Amino acid sequence: MKPTQKKIITIAIPILISIGLVWYSLSKVPISQIIEEAKQANFWWISLSVFCLTLSHLSRAYRWLYMLEPLGYRVKLPNSIMAVYATYLINYGIPRSGEIARATILSNYEGVPFEKGFGTIVAERVADLIVMLVIICITLVLQFEFIVKFFSERLTSNLFIYIVVLMLFVLILVLILRKNNSFLVKKAKGFLNGIIEGALSIFKMEKKWAFIAHTLFIWSMYVLMFYTTTFAFKSLENIPFAAVLIGFIYASFSVAATNGGTGAYPAAVFAAFSIFGIAKDPSFAFGWVLWGSQTLMVIILGGLSLLYLPIYNRKRASI
Repeated sequence: MKPTQKKIITIAIPILISIGLVWYSLSKVPISQIIEEAKQANFWWISLSVFCLTLSHLSRAYRWLYMLEPLGYRVKLPNSIMAVYATYLINYGIPRSGEIARATILSNYEGVPFEKGFGTIVAERVADLIVMLVIICITLVLQFEFIVKFFSERLTSNLFIYIVVLMLFVLILVLILRKNNSFLVKKAKGFLNGIIEGALSIFKMEKKWAFIAHTLFIWSMYVLMFYTTTFAFKSLENIPFAAVLIGFIYASFSVAATNGGTGAYPAAVFAAFSIFGIAKDPSFAFGWVLWGSQTLMVIILGGLSLLYLPIYNRKRASI
């Protein structure tokens, strides 16, 4: 396959998935109903939610400085903040392309070599993944009885056998690959080892505890952003916190898998909330309002960042 064809497919597939999920979401609940639910929402709570998200992004920008300092680069905080907001905006076009743009911005305006800047971004994503896994584990522990009951009611004996067979297949595949020394397997092993090394390098930082504190703060703000939005809807006043955690996990994966969660975010929230018997109308409305408020904030601040970056750095150069 030609590089041009690969690029087209890489761009087209996430967009098509997003369009399909938007259609699915609106086929479940008419847009007029979503608008009606949104009109009744308390926008003070939504504003607080956006504020929490803003704090998380600012903390992420500041945290990045801790990773760049050991490399010998003292990056200006405004450049870091604008690069972070630009990342989120660009990710709405092509998933994960924002990370490349972020490293490029740093290279252009702060003189940080692209590969070094990108390496720090990969390492911080590993830290974020670890926190996400911790949140999933906490959710499993806190809601163990509910989760076991939920799946025991839905798992048939045949499905259980299929799952066991799949797990055995994966185990055998892993054992085979461990002894395989082909080029692709070596590349995969090298990539995995690089991720592990990147994660462990966090603990070798001079300001590692500050980095860890910022990481915990970022994810606390993410969860708080999701939780505070539930108070904006009267129909979600008595929502169990387990639904909030599972909804947050589903929604987070939807953002990672598509163009900023377009279409996928409301569908993921509905899928999580339906486990707890929450009606589809407020579930979809919640998902669209929360995703919409995040997106509006990213479009405004991300757009302003891209516009102001050259102006800010031109002023710096002239001083």
